[in-house]
Amino acid sequence: MGDLDRSAPVSTESCGFFAASLLEQRARRLVALQLDVLADCDPEPLHQMRVCCRQMRSTVEQFAAALVLPDQVSAQRLARIGSALGLTRDLDVMRHRLERHWLPLLPEREQAPLRKLLKQLRRERKLAFAITTDTLKGRRYLKLLERLQFWLREPAFAAMGEEPMANWFPDFQQVVLAGLFTLPGWWVERPHDPDGAIALHQLRRRIKRARYGLANLSDVAPNAFQPWIVKLKQMQTALGDLQDLRMLVLTFERLLEERPDAVLPILCSLVCEARDQAWLRWLEASAELRTAAGRQQLRQLQFNT
Repeated sequence: MGDLDRSAPVSTESCGFFAASLLEQRARRLVALQLDVLADCDPEPLHQMRVCCRQMRSTVEQFAAALVLPDQVSAQRLARIGSALGLTRDLDVMRHRLERHWLPLLPEREQAPLRKLLKQLRRERKLAFAITTDTLKGRRYLKLLERLQFWLREPAFAAMGEEPMANWFPDFQQVVLAGLFTLPGWWVERPHDPDGAIALHQLRRRIKRARYGLANLSDVAPNAFQPWIVKLKQMQTALGDLQDLRMLVLTFERLLEERPDAVLPILCSLVCEARDQAWLRWLEASAELRTAAGRQQLRQLQFNT
């Protein structure tokens, strides 16, 4: 993979070159992480690879109008790769929370059934990691990397891709914010009901896309963008905790032979407390963007080009 020349100031680059440079950085990161992920000695490389896939997908979507990419390099393919990595990562998060945070707090009568459940999760994680391994060694993933690396040697741009990036920063910002504030998750009042949980999960994914998109532009005006990127991450994390805890409850219901609150009453109370705390964090972090003034402030960030 050849290095793209970044000697010119960001603001004078073309839109296509700006986007290609972002993709090159993520492609290098993806390749660098692969061996550590397959070695499976530490869950962090898998998490970082999943994040990298999401960043690449966000970049492809955000700059679609500027790039002419090979068919094999698409947001849909990157999403499928991320999904193949996701189950293993989700099980890692679930097991870590149960083993490190909550197991030591439980009496022996709850530790025994929880250890049995953890044993089943370890079996499921082994099967999930086999899917991860097959994906990273599979033809589709390797073809995507090959075609992307070939494209990066001589990137092809659409007409917009030849335009100066300085003329288009606000438009690329609007691409990642479009439709964000009309999602029903902003009006959820009962976060633990199925419909509310689904709406919040969809909102979390959309907030994540906005955060990655703003991060792509942040070098231009870091003082303006960074506070919003931090705020969006706080919102995403709170909603992510809600989703993780929801999946944990569903896992209890799936794997335990009796009602979870009958087998693990103290653990279930800890889960309920954690859900309430996550919901309060969400309300606090999202307060500004649930006002017209806050939304307008985010839309009108100033670029120092």
